[in-house]
Amino acid sequence: MTDTLHYQSGFGNHFSTEAVPGALPVGQNSPQRPPFGLYAEQLSGTAFTAPRHENRRSWLYRLRPSAGHGPYAPYAHDRLKSAPFDAAPPTPNRLRWDPIEVPVEPVDFVDGLVTIGGNGDVAAQAGMAAHLYLANRSMTDRVFQNADGELLVAPQQGALRFITEFGRLDVAPGEIVVIPRGVRFRVELDGPARGYVCETYGAAFHLPELGPIGSNGLANSRDFLAPVAAFEDLERPTEVIQKFQGGLWAATWDHSPLDVVAWHGTLAPYKYDLARFNTINTVSFDHPDPSIFTVLTAPSEIPGTANVDFVIFPPRWMVAEHTFRPPWFHRNVMSEFMGLVHGAYDAKAGGFSPGGASLHNAMSDHGPDLASHQAATEAQLAPHKIDGTMAFMFESRWVIRPTKFALETSALQADYDACWTGFPKAKLP
Repeated sequence: MTDTLHYQSGFGNHFSTEAVPGALPVGQNSPQRPPFGLYAEQLSGTAFTAPRHENRRSWLYRLRPSAGHGPYAPYAHDRLKSAPFDAAPPTPNRLRWDPIEVPVEPVDFVDGLVTIGGNGDVAAQAGMAAHLYLANRSMTDRVFQNADGELLVAPQQGALRFITEFGRLDVAPGEIVVIPRGVRFRVELDGPARGYVCETYGAAFHLPELGPIGSNGLANSRDFLAPVAAFEDLERPTEVIQKFQGGLWAATWDHSPLDVVAWHGTLAPYKYDLARFNTINTVSFDHPDPSIFTVLTAPSEIPGTANVDFVIFPPRWMVAEHTFRPPWFHRNVMSEFMGLVHGAYDAKAGGFSPGGASLHNAMSDHGPDLASHQAATEAQLAPHKIDGTMAFMFESRWVIRPTKFALETSALQADYDACWTGFPKAKLP
């Protein structure tokens, strides 16, 4: 992965791109004879009649129609799960996991997926799932697509290259990539790779509204990058695996389906560098709600309540006066799955490691551990920069049920509750 890729910038833009000059029809979507004998195909990410500002669709011009394949058969994958999650009951207990090591035996991105938990119902197109991936080899003559939802991938160890129907994207730790529902892709890597995946069964990810912040700030549209057209002309057997209604299915095609020569539209994969996030914080007193750190939101039918939010805790200045600066103790109607890409999280002095995860379900009591609380309470409140860290949260409106694997893995910390013991009782006059 030494070659430099090129991108188109903007969130939700209408893009036009062609890998061969003249491949993209001009003035219409489906001419009687597309250029070079290509096949026109529309990929719809929303209903045809969705409002214009919500409508996501693209026209693809490919070497062969993607309909030209045989039937799919079930593909066994024991650790990838979908909602409803009935194998394990929901728990009010706070859970935290150590990083899970990448296996020694060869495993690619698809086979390396493991589900930690989720909620909702994939058939009803509502809810989400939190997965990890643990991989050490590239997908070869193999392609994946998810018919159940959109995927947000956050690498924690090792860079990835996504070869998609729309083109190629390089994604490193500290960046994310979003693959829309139904888009086919292959993942290549140079060595061991580990990271997090958020799957939203409901609405696609959007930029959050800015409200009184104004027209600039948080994740700015121009910093999102979509691929330029690039295609494969490979006539050899390719295994195509798709996730459909929670199960995996596989079929062998006689060619690579990543053969789109040109495309235009508003539906495409994209990447984003989290270092570009324009953090908003207080310059007076108190700690704002973490919603000001929302990068992307997948909304629900209830205004202001997300099916799932993607929230980050990036490097930032802390200057609040007379204020306990780390996140405060709280209970929340939303459920929080957290991960750590690198560095340390300012509310946990120990036990929360890069590659690990935690789950605080709705109305569970949580907040800083004893060491973090003591340090923040006694600190001299000079301007201080939190640096060298990147934590994130998948925050969802519904309780996240852990999977059987998540509750039985040796990575689950048996003593997590202990980080809140030892707080002295307040002394009243």
